Amino acid sequence: MSKQVHVLTKPHHLAARFFTSLSPAPPAASEQAWALSQLLPGESALWSAMSNQDRRHTAKVARRFVAARPGATRAEIAGALLHDVGKLECGLGTWGRVVASVVGPRTDAFRRYHDHEHIGALLAGQAGSDPETVALIDQRGPAYETLCVCDRA
Repeated sequence: MSKQVHVLTKPHHLAARFFTSLSPAPPAASEQAWALSQLLPGESALWSAMSNQDRRHTAKVARRFVAARPGATRAEIAGALLHDVGKLECGLGTWGRVVASVVGPRTDAFRRYHDHEHIGALLAGQAGSDPETVALIDQRGPAYETLCVCDRA
């Protein structure tokens, strides 16, 4: 699967993500409970393995997604919650992600960061996710455009 890498195409989004990623606080208990209620057991394990910053971000994106797509299925909501799960495999912290965003996929870790959607889809598939969830994480399916808008808001 070939995809075009966009380096610094959304500087406003990247700046906002950077500043919110500075806090190590976990998502609010109510957000964690809501997120886990939307996920299958294998998906819950993946989401729980994500950093606090990524879990806060994905819960916020998933809430926007549900508001923008009131008829969203559980599988689509799971895709929104897990859209960044592939970042687990890059092993980069906040500063490493900043550098990867600026310079592009120049190292193995940076390549994994830039390919986190495909990696995340593989992880979700291995965890038992529905094909609809896997497709959304892998940037496919009818709900993908809505997820993009919600992720960039």
